[in-house]
Amino acid sequence: MCTHGVNANQLKGTIEQVDEAVALCRRWTHRAYHSADDGRLTRTAASLQQAQGLLDEVRALLDEAGELVEKESALAPDVSVTAV
Repeated sequence: MCTHGVNANQLKGTIEQVDEAVALCRRWTHRAYHSADDGRLTRTAASLQQAQGLLDEVRALLDEAGELVEKESALAPDVSVTAV
């Protein structure tokens, strides 16, 4: 459904793609954290653990944005597209 010139389904799909990319980065960061922790690089491990938390926050915000797209587009009036 298009709302104010924005295809809400495409936007939601884009948000999902960004979330998938962040999820992959989060997994890599988690692996790096374990490598640093196993190697007794405590400050590096702590920094990576903090980065994991921030990536978790990003994913939560992206999830919220995906839900908001659905809610806001459902509230918008129907839009019709005609060929010119």
